[in-house]
Amino acid sequence: MELRRMNQQHPPTNPVQSQPVTPKALRKQYESGATVDELVAASGLSYGTVLNRLHEAGTVMRTSWQTRRMRQNPQARQRLAARLRTLYEEHGATLAELAATAGETRRGARRLLIEAGGSVRTTQQTLRMRAAARATERQKLALSLRTRYEAGATVPDLAQECNYSIATVYRLLYQAGTRMRPQHNHGPARAPRKRS
Repeated sequence: MELRRMNQQHPPTNPVQSQPVTPKALRKQYESGATVDELVAASGLSYGTVLNRLHEAGTVMRTSWQTRRMRQNPQARQRLAARLRTLYEEHGATLAELAATAGETRRGARRLLIEAGGSVRTTQQTLRMRAAARATERQKLALSLRTRYEAGATVPDLAQECNYSIATVYRLLYQAGTRMRPQHNHGPARAPRKRS
């Protein structure tokens, strides 16, 4: 009983690193590639205690196959992490989307993102980023429609090609500052009809 009390007051230290064996320290070593067995040997803690502390720190546990893959090809992990960061920062992907891309949990995708030097956004930041991206794409589309309209395409033709309603095409053309042709004169000029 006395020994247990002393252990609670003075956590065991890692004989290799001479640092307190905190849940956070164990998680850091585990996420760097150490196995639970190696952490047990290095810390002097029991297997169950190491597992409990890893879970307490919110560690996402690997399978033995994932550990082997991680150790065999750290470059592949770095490339994956860099790809996820690009998707996250340049394309506005969410952590859930990164997880689906990487075949990981959201927490695992978050860890890879941070490993690549990325920083996690708030939900509001993600929403603002996506709204800005949509606005940029809409402006590009509006300018493209304007160019085609000014080259002679009709609004109904543009609507059919883009699978938009005629009203939406009109809105996009106005958004691009298009000078509209007179109503009912969307196509090429016609020769005047002769009166009989």
